[in-house]
Amino acid sequence: MTITTSPIAPPREDGQSSNQQLPITTNPAASINKRKVSNKVTLIPLIFLIYFEVAGGPYGEEPAVQAAGPLLAILGFLIFPFVWSIPEALITSELSTAFPGNGGFVIWADRAFGPFCGSLMGAWKFLSIVINIAAFPALGVDYLKKLFPIFSSGLPRYLAILVSTLVLSFVNYTGLTIVGYAAVGLGIVSLAPFIIMSLIAIPKIHPHRWINLGQKGVKKDWNLFLNTLFWNLNFWDNVSTMAGEVENPQKTFPLALFCAVIFTCLGYIIPLVAVTGAISVDQSLWEAGFMADAAEMISGKWLKIWIEFGAVLSAIGLFEAQLSSSAFQIEGMARIGFLPKFFSLRSKWFNTPWVGILVSTAIILAVSHMKYTDIISAANFLYSLGMILEYLSFLWLRRKFPSLKRPYRVPCRLPTLVVICLIPSAFLVVLMAVATKIVYLMSGLMTVGAIIWYFLMKLCKSKKWLKFNDGYAEEEM
Repeated sequence: MTITTSPIAPPREDGQSSNQQLPITTNPAASINKRKVSNKVTLIPLIFLIYFEVAGGPYGEEPAVQAAGPLLAILGFLIFPFVWSIPEALITSELSTAFPGNGGFVIWADRAFGPFCGSLMGAWKFLSIVINIAAFPALGVDYLKKLFPIFSSGLPRYLAILVSTLVLSFVNYTGLTIVGYAAVGLGIVSLAPFIIMSLIAIPKIHPHRWINLGQKGVKKDWNLFLNTLFWNLNFWDNVSTMAGEVENPQKTFPLALFCAVIFTCLGYIIPLVAVTGAISVDQSLWEAGFMADAAEMISGKWLKIWIEFGAVLSAIGLFEAQLSSSAFQIEGMARIGFLPKFFSLRSKWFNTPWVGILVSTAIILAVSHMKYTDIISAANFLYSLGMILEYLSFLWLRRKFPSLKRPYRVPCRLPTLVVICLIPSAFLVVLMAVATKIVYLMSGLMTVGAIIWYFLMKLCKSKKWLKFNDGYAEEEM
């Protein structure tokens, strides 16, 4: 891996030269001689990587019905993408094509507000991603235990989570290209049963069931409803940390995000409309995993087993896509001087950021057996803080550097962009306002730790205790 420079980097507010260039990570083999076969990620694998960064299938959308009834659940999955997913995807498209280097949102915050904000953004997003990843091996084992009860508890469950985490991490080590094409296969196989179920359900659909606001006497759980929508439709910007690995990112990124948004939203809304219209059951049954039971009611046990098997495949896809993001984020941060040079090392065999994979896997294993309720809520809180900083970075870069070359540009003027960013930001503020005291405490402690880490790295750099890459942030930290 070598560092090249991009002529599109804007000047800093601290008076540095406007000719300062932004380091972009590139494959050294491509710099020395052009390979006949490219190792870059192409359009179709990128679409499925984004899909698994965000969704992985309609698994987990069921609590929206439990919380607010069929009508509001359907409206939620129809409207929320316009409020949240599309703005985040548009911002990711513009900034990833303007700054096509590994590091993504870390680079954006740094270019807008300086290295402290860049480092803080990196810590917030990294912690939220790896804590989120830790849930997927456990989720896969939870579905497996329905077929093999031995994995319900005790040593077999512990070993299953440990072994699956290590095996999936090794698969990630073999290369992003392999992970990308594996995501295509996993996506097709895990989505197929939902397509079949939706088709079989058509003759059984009664449209009046769609306008049901929920059972009488059942109080609406708005916190669960909003968190379900948020959980299922966020993380669109995670793929930005792999921008340096994408073939022709200026053209590929916007198209891939556009396709992934449509693909993901249809993947949620079609099965939801089909099932809510075809069957009528007690609202309390609409908990996570109910889609498998619904498949048995609509078609038979064979489809239920397929959906349960698909859930395991979906968990694998989610794990691989998000581990790739966290690993390349670490590598990207090291490339531009936020982390010691050691963190930017790549495998000689697969050209993958093995240190980033190792660090991420260690943290995943450390939290994989903990109680998730509060720690995942804290991860969402940190992610929300990072998103607010991301929106501010986007607006500030537009205002301060209007002539910055943007291969893709959101077709709106600044006042309209402010409104577009304010709506999801208001949602994030509401989500954080209803957090519990323990979430505030855990998020505060992790943020304090991130601040201490920034100043520790600054001290290590000034004292030359550790080696750092020569990046645009090095002189500023």
